[in-house]
Amino acid sequence: MTREAAADVDVRTQRERSDLLGIACLATIGIVMLAGIAGLVWAAMAFFSWLVS
Repeated sequence: MTREAAADVDVRTQRERSDLLGIACLATIGIVMLAGIAGLVWAAMAFFSWLVS
């Protein structure tokens, strides 16, 4: 005995939309990391400048 589906269900998958909050979060993390690296470079330059003088 075979059973057939009573009704075919058309399930549409939603397209993934860009998550603005996630993009903003990643941008913030990138800016903070860039500022931190720039601060470290500035501190190293200031230290070596002080060391040489």
